[in-house]
Amino acid sequence: MSNLTLFSQIISKLDRNRFSALVKKHETDKHQKGYNSWTHLVSMLFCQFAKSQSLRDISNGLRSATGDLNHLGVKQAPSKSNISYQNKHRSWELFRDYYFVLLKSLGQQAAFKQVKFKIKSKIFLLDSSTISLCLSLFDWAQYKTQKGAVKMHTLLDFDGNLPAYVNITDGKTADNKGAYNIPLLKGSVIVADRFYNDFSLLNVWDSNKVFFVIRHKENLRFDTVKELELPENRHPHLLKDEIIELKNETSKQKYSGKLRRVALWDDENKQVIELITNQLSWCANTITELYKSRWQVEIFFRDIKQLLHIKSFIGTSKNAVMIQIWTALITILILKALRAMAEHKWYLSNLVAFIRLNLFVKINLKTWLDKPFGEPPEKSILNQHQGVLF
Repeated sequence: MSNLTLFSQIISKLDRNRFSALVKKHETDKHQKGYNSWTHLVSMLFCQFAKSQSLRDISNGLRSATGDLNHLGVKQAPSKSNISYQNKHRSWELFRDYYFVLLKSLGQQAAFKQVKFKIKSKIFLLDSSTISLCLSLFDWAQYKTQKGAVKMHTLLDFDGNLPAYVNITDGKTADNKGAYNIPLLKGSVIVADRFYNDFSLLNVWDSNKVFFVIRHKENLRFDTVKELELPENRHPHLLKDEIIELKNETSKQKYSGKLRRVALWDDENKQVIELITNQLSWCANTITELYKSRWQVEIFFRDIKQLLHIKSFIGTSKNAVMIQIWTALITILILKALRAMAEHKWYLSNLVAFIRLNLFVKINLKTWLDKPFGEPPEKSILNQHQGVLF
């Protein structure tokens, strides 16, 4: 047993000193009256773990943990008006920066590789996901005539399936336009779908010694320079491997170098998938497997939308929405770190559901993670003989 709740023990995993340094940098506690940045963070993490549907749920939920708030570093449960005001006015950049601080520590614990690639390059998966909003409430999030939205442009690190970069824009921003500012690591490989088939963007990546594997559009015009022989041990779905040059003059001005084109058969959807890459030496099998790994970014978007509180928002200002998204990312990072340290083979959906049910239960976190279905304690001798009295 433990004197601390599961939620308190989870919060204790966070580096509070680094958070305080960021608070000082962003001056987010300047002129605050009681509801400081740490209390704000704990409140929003509670919102995510408990999947609270309103400000009242957050306030009442924390009030119900009377006596345990000191272990959270919180003096008293915030009122709903306090949460609302600070969601609107406290800089969301504090929570963004803290996510990347935690990524350097907790992210290392969560790291793993699902597939063994025979390459040394760091692998990143690039995609975006649209989060719909009601335009009448979120009038700043213009998307369509009667619909609002924000878009998460996400560069996912293949090791651990955690975002290495997130750019949150309005819903109208095209996928390729939202990708121009992603950090580029020399020698790494970026895997993306056809929406990133922008030759100006690909030229930027190539100039920075970054490899890419992109699904090209059906209307791509090219000349075949050399057709490569398919290996004897090729995957049965591999159809073609060739070196090409762009034929369209406008495209050629944007990207003048040679490209490699690999075609494969998608048996599930009964279609041919055509890829282009600036990597000319890797095995064609490796290139096709890299593109298949892109599905992990879709799984990440599914997890964060289904398991956490990100499809509806407790505040309507842009700042409140950004804070809720970034605290959701911090929560998914914590969950993956907890799963990595557990001996029990948790599915992420089961882990978040079980934590939600036992948030204020007092039990040792590591013991519970390792043996969530442990045997109940033996009955005491007193309990065994109580029936004799009657």
